[in-house]
Amino acid sequence: MIRISTIFIAICMVLVAASLGLVLYSVAGISGTESAIIALTALTFLILYNAVSMRLRDRTDVGSQIADLSRGTADLARQVAEFGRRLATIESRLTSVNSAGADRVHAVVGEINELGVLVKQLAVTVASHDDVLSAGVPAAAPAGRADREPLSEPKTEIPSFLPESPKMAAAPPSPAAAGEKSASFRSQAQILAALRAAIEANRLDIYLQPMVTLPQRKVRFYEAVLRMRDENDSVLAADDFIGTAEAAGLIGRIDHMVMLRCVQVLRRLMVRNKEVGVFCNVAAATLANSTTFAQILDFLEANRALAPSFVIEFKQATFRNLGATETEHLAALAQRGYRFSIDHVTDLRIEPRELADRGVRFIKVPAALLLDPRLSSTSDIHPSDLSDLLGRFGIDLIAERIEGERAVVDLLDYDVRFGQGFLFAPPRPLRPEAASANGGAQANKAQESNGASNGSGKPAAVDAPAIDPPRATGNAALARRAAGPG
Repeated sequence: MIRISTIFIAICMVLVAASLGLVLYSVAGISGTESAIIALTALTFLILYNAVSMRLRDRTDVGSQIADLSRGTADLARQVAEFGRRLATIESRLTSVNSAGADRVHAVVGEINELGVLVKQLAVTVASHDDVLSAGVPAAAPAGRADREPLSEPKTEIPSFLPESPKMAAAPPSPAAAGEKSASFRSQAQILAALRAAIEANRLDIYLQPMVTLPQRKVRFYEAVLRMRDENDSVLAADDFIGTAEAAGLIGRIDHMVMLRCVQVLRRLMVRNKEVGVFCNVAAATLANSTTFAQILDFLEANRALAPSFVIEFKQATFRNLGATETEHLAALAQRGYRFSIDHVTDLRIEPRELADRGVRFIKVPAALLLDPRLSSTSDIHPSDLSDLLGRFGIDLIAERIEGERAVVDLLDYDVRFGQGFLFAPPRPLRPEAASANGGAQANKAQESNGASNGSGKPAAVDAPAIDPPRATGNAALARRAAGPG
C-alpha cells in the first residue's frame, strides 16, 4: 500500500516541474513545446533523485535493524547463561544437601548398631544375674563389659604398636607424669644440657594421641606428641623444653627428627588403614629458617605420596605473624599437596577464607573455649555457628582437651565432627620394635642377660616402632572364637 508521504512527494514534484515550465514559457519567452520538455526533464530528475534517496534510506534502516537484532541476541545469550549458572548452583546445593543427609543417615545407623550391640550385652548380663539370683548363689563378676563401662563410651581403636593401658582414672602415675612434675625444678641450663644429650642419644620419643569422630568415636587421625627422656629415663613434656630449644637454635633439628619419625609412623598406620592421618607440629622458627626448611622441603618432596594423610600443624600465633619468608614456605608446602592445621587457639577471631586460601584444612579449638558462654558476646561469631562457617570453606573443626562426657554432649549440639582429649585416650608411646622371626628368641635371651648383668629388667631401647602381626578380623575372627583354642 502506497504511503501518503510518497503521494505527497509525487504531487510536489509534478507541481515543481509544471511551475518551472510555466516560468520558462511566460518569463523567458520559450515556446510551449520546449517549456514542456524542460518541465518533463526536471520531473524525471526529481523522480530519480527521490528513488535513489529512498533506496539509501532503506539500506540505512536495514543496517540499524540488524544491529538492534544483534544486540538483542547478545542480551538473550547473556540471560540464558545466567539462568544456566543459577541452575548449576541449585543442582550443586541439592547434591551437597543430599550427600550431607546421606552421611547423617549413615552416622545414625552406625550409632544404632553400636547401641544394639551394647543393649544385647546388657541383656546377657541381666539374664546371667537373674539366673544366679534364682539359683540362690551370690552374683559373680560378669564376663561382659556392659556393667563396667557406660553405654556411651565405646572402646577407642588403638594401633597394635601402641601399648594397651587401662583408663586414666584407674592408672597409676606414669613416669611421664613424674618427669613432667620434676621438670619445673630444673634450670634452663640443665634442661638445655639434657636436651643436647637426648638429641645425640636419640631419646626424643613420639607419643600418639588419637582424634576420633563424633559421636561414633572412631579413630580418624593421630597427633604426634613429642617427649624427651633424660639420662635417668625421666620424661619431660614438650612445653618444658621447646622454649629452651628455640632459644638455643635446636628446634629446626628437632622438627626434622620428629617429621622423619611421623612419616615412619604414618607408613605403618597406612598398612592397616588407608584413611588414617597423622598431625605433626612444626615451630615458627623452623618455618622462618630457610636452611632448615629447605632440608624439610626436600624430605617432604620425597614423600609427596603421603601428603593427603600428613597434616602439618602450626600455632595460631604463627599464622597471625607470617612474614614474607614464612608465607613463601607455606605456599611451597601447599603446592606439593600438604594440608595445614592450627592449634593453640586462644580466641575465635578467625578469617576462614584467608586460612583456606593458605591451605588450612583443620582448626583445633579447646572444648572449654567453645563451651564458654562469655564468648557469645565477645567473639565475632557464636561458637555454635563456627563449625558450619568453617565447613563452607572446607575446614574441619576439631575440639581438643575433652575430659568429660558432658562436654561431648554439648559439642554435638555445636555440630563438631572430631574430638581429642584424655576422655578418649591419653598420648601413648610407641611400642619398641620386636625382634625378627628368626632371631627373636636370641634377642630376648640377650636382653635378659644384659638385664641380669646391669641389674635392671628394662629391655634395650629401640628407635623405630614395630608392626605386630596382622590380627584376624571379621568372619575369620568369629570362626576362630567359635572353634575355640587349639
